[in-house]
Amino acid sequence: MNQPSSPFSKQQLLPQEEMLEVVKQKGELIIGIPKENQYQEKRVCLTPDAVNAITANGHRVLMESGAGEGAKFSDIDYTNAGAEITRDTKKVFSCPIILKVEPPTLSEIDLLNPQTIVISALQIKTQKKEYFEIMAKKRLTAIAFEYIRDEDGNYPAVRSLSEIAGTSAILIAAEIMANTNNGNGLMFGNISGVPPVEVVIIGAGTVGEFAARSAIGLGANVKVFDNSISKLRTLQTNLNRTLYTSTIQPKNLIKSLKRCDVAIGATRGKDRSPVVVSSSMVENMKKGSVIIDVSIDMGGCFETSEITTHTKPTFEKFGVVHYGVPNIPSRYPKTASISISNIFTPYLLKIGEDGGLEHSLRFDKGLRNGLYMYHGILTNKSVGDWFGLSYNDINFLIF
Repeated sequence: MNQPSSPFSKQQLLPQEEMLEVVKQKGELIIGIPKENQYQEKRVCLTPDAVNAITANGHRVLMESGAGEGAKFSDIDYTNAGAEITRDTKKVFSCPIILKVEPPTLSEIDLLNPQTIVISALQIKTQKKEYFEIMAKKRLTAIAFEYIRDEDGNYPAVRSLSEIAGTSAILIAAEIMANTNNGNGLMFGNISGVPPVEVVIIGAGTVGEFAARSAIGLGANVKVFDNSISKLRTLQTNLNRTLYTSTIQPKNLIKSLKRCDVAIGATRGKDRSPVVVSSSMVENMKKGSVIIDVSIDMGGCFETSEITTHTKPTFEKFGVVHYGVPNIPSRYPKTASISISNIFTPYLLKIGEDGGLEHSLRFDKGLRNGLYMYHGILTNKSVGDWFGLSYNDINFLIF
């Protein structure tokens, strides 16, 4: 009698080796945080709480003594959080991962070991072609935090610093207007029977939205100008109220600037901010009114704007007080540091969890977007186009 044929072959019935998923090996990160030495830069990348979270996960943080002082975090705060403190700058720069707010200078790049990972701002406008050539020689891997995207496609670092800049702009204007600072003596605040302060905001992005939010909160009368109708619509939705909005039409803008007490410039362009307010428009503004040009780091959107510093922040032109400090968030270094730290910490923990940056870049598209140098190979198109350097698509290098 014939045996029924088996649905399996003889080979399939033999014991097979088990196919297990290869587990990602969790890696120990050694992170170096040097003291910022750029002029008036007081921010730090990680707060003591963030360091505590990172060291509790088995990673090491080596900090240069005094790195957190500008943001009012002491060495003892960091030691208690599990960081190692050293006065040896070279030792900090010899760590495999370097975390900075400002981009490393050429002399700092000199201290780095080949193949180091640098996570910092890039500030493309301040760099030169040789900067990237020197980085390439060292075969560095570098991530610019202003290019990192989150799962919604937004830029979290740029957004949080813009939120600080927008809110600061109103607080600075209120300070300048106080009589103690030789201002016009007007107060931001809806005082019964007193007409409110008039504020004109040019630009309806994140800076414009948070400036409008703060000004409205203080009782000011706010007008927002932007050529993007969708941005103006989003701003009204986010503020949950209707307010005066307009496209940038000279007639409306001139009329509003003549009446306003405070004008805030918050526009951005591709290479530089467009000059929206001409010299003659400023000349027709009220004497003692205030201009805060938040766009000054990209050239400024008022023709009369000039770069100023935190120590001498204002100057007067046509009787109008101008404020043109480029790095407004560093005026509030503690808030800015907490904000930056909140963005960095989850990424660092994820890199450790994934077993190193290589794995994280493979799985995290947003982090990959922040990468501009990979083992000395330029991977960012805008940097390549800006400086006339050849670049490679990161997707071809990683997979």
